[in-house]
Amino acid sequence: MEITKDTKVSEILRESGDIADVMEVFGVKRVARYSFRAFITKAITVERAAKIHRAPLEEFLGILRTAVGSQPPGSSDPGRPA
Repeated sequence: MEITKDTKVSEILRESGDIADVMEVFGVKRVARYSFRAFITKAITVERAAKIHRAPLEEFLGILRTAVGSQPPGSSDPGRPA
């Protein structure tokens, strides 16, 4: 999965499962399945989540990408065939 600033948090959760441990690094608390915060993740982007939690966007993206095994857009993995 490619994660950009425009990726919705809900897409990351759907593709990669529970990333709560990673998000807690930035002070993002775990949410209950039916809470308002769980509902709002369907519309919130990575960029907006970083702003809300006062986290530097590039650092936020880097940690999320590492957690889910994603590469930045436009980069290539030399160990992976094209």
